[in-house]
Amino acid sequence: MSDISRTGHKPLALGLIVLAAALVAAGVISRRSQAEQVKQAGTPVVPLVSVLAAGQVTGAPLELPARIEPWQRAPIYARVSGYLKSWSTDIGAQVKSGQTLADIETPDLDQQLLQAKAELATARSNLTLAASTAKRWQGLLAADAVSRQEADEKAGDLAAKQSAVNAMQANVDRVQALQRYTRLVAPFDGVVTARNTDVGALIGIGGAPGSELFVVSDLSRLRVYVNVPQRQVAAIKVGDKAELSVPERPGQVFTATVQSLSQAINASSGAMLVQLTVQNDRRELLPGGYASIHFDAPLASAALSIPPSALIFNKSGTQVATLGKDNRVVVKPITVGRDLGNLLEVASGIDRNDQVIANPPDGVATGDVVRVAAATTNAKAKL
Repeated sequence: MSDISRTGHKPLALGLIVLAAALVAAGVISRRSQAEQVKQAGTPVVPLVSVLAAGQVTGAPLELPARIEPWQRAPIYARVSGYLKSWSTDIGAQVKSGQTLADIETPDLDQQLLQAKAELATARSNLTLAASTAKRWQGLLAADAVSRQEADEKAGDLAAKQSAVNAMQANVDRVQALQRYTRLVAPFDGVVTARNTDVGALIGIGGAPGSELFVVSDLSRLRVYVNVPQRQVAAIKVGDKAELSVPERPGQVFTATVQSLSQAINASSGAMLVQLTVQNDRRELLPGGYASIHFDAPLASAALSIPPSALIFNKSGTQVATLGKDNRVVVKPITVGRDLGNLLEVASGIDRNDQVIANPPDGVATGDVVRVAAATTNAKAKL
């Protein structure tokens, strides 16, 4: 019975041995495969890149943002205090020079005028009395009835009374001049572009920004202000023509003329302020709005261009990767001038002989080896 039991366990033991051997073999093969993969992963991969020569921007136009201002703009402030009695023009109204915009009721000023006139009348009465007294004393002095000192005192009193009359008359004239400011008028032909008051409103003497009652603007001609970068100021001259476009009228172009240059570079922006003028007879352009100015003047000096894909942005700033000797990378910092759409103008950092890598791989650094796929045609902007 025991022999039969031992004979039955032999196949089971043999099977377990075979299974264990198979597991060991599988483990060895798996470790060899992983080791091979690790070995292959440790082998550096040389990235494939394409290079191009920096192109020259030839005849590229200059397009800059600008702001539009009216040819003349006059905020109308109150010169007297009171209450707004009435107004006759609202925003958008066309006005002529001298046309009444509003009337101010000034009860306090009216009383000041009455007081000034009363004081003037008193001063004139005193002057009349002083004149007759001084004349009488002069007659008595001729008869040696009074001393010369007394006669001189009366003459001096007459002069003082005359000065008092002059002062009172000047005060009356001042108040009367202020009364003329109770009527607000348009200083020139234009359009009322703001009204910040209404009937019954308390009016104070103004002058601070935001306290104006009306704003009158001349919109027949407009001023356009644009900041031209220092590199392009030599190409802009008085009398040059430029194309102006605004967002609210897509596809429509207006002709502007350079009227004056500030002749100074702003230290904070590195640009010079340029003033242009544009006719606005049809009132199609709105003051205070944004505009785009397109100059056809050529650049003052030849500039280079590269595609946007060649840029590298990191903590060191804006850079490009160029191809050096033995297919090794040389990373150079650059300064971008203008965005020309599909190309970027490079202000400094590279020269015409540099081979720029168009698609630099992530993390590329100076000294890295690359493989060159093919030379690409020069990046040249002809706009």
